[in-house]
Amino acid sequence: MAEFEVATGAAGVPEGDDRGRRAAVRTAFEGLLQIRRLMNADAADPEGVPAEWERRQPVRAGALALEAAGVPPSATDAEGRRTATGYCLGAAEGTGTAEGTGVVRVEWLGPPGSGAGYAAEDALRDCAAVLRRLGWEALEYRGARRHRYLEVEPPPVGPPRR
Repeated sequence: MAEFEVATGAAGVPEGDDRGRRAAVRTAFEGLLQIRRLMNADAADPEGVPAEWERRQPVRAGALALEAAGVPPSATDAEGRRTATGYCLGAAEGTGTAEGTGVVRVEWLGPPGSGAGYAAEDALRDCAAVLRRLGWEALEYRGARRHRYLEVEPPPVGPPRR
């Protein structure tokens, strides 16, 4: 069986039919919640706190959470042109890799003329709500030309709650 590939929005859409993809995402997300229950057993709400696996792979974890919630990923073709409107995750600017810092940049991108820029405020608000429900901290920023994006990271690790 092939390894599950998350849809980060930074590349093409993972292969497979829609129904099969939805089932694979659902299974992967249930696995993520099970990891949280096992690894965060000392937390007041084990499913409400990112597990260590997510902290080490925040782009994958964030993309899985968004896709599982029904938020569409963006996509590009082989030449790097946007072909679909949706979320796109990567390392936050100036942080190196998201795996090293835990900070993920979430953008709402689409092909030219798609209106993605106009939809970004509401779409990113929805993305932030999904990620916050799962224990991530999400702040909205505006970059060059008022381009909206989120910076998302897990909360600081504190002592276990009993």
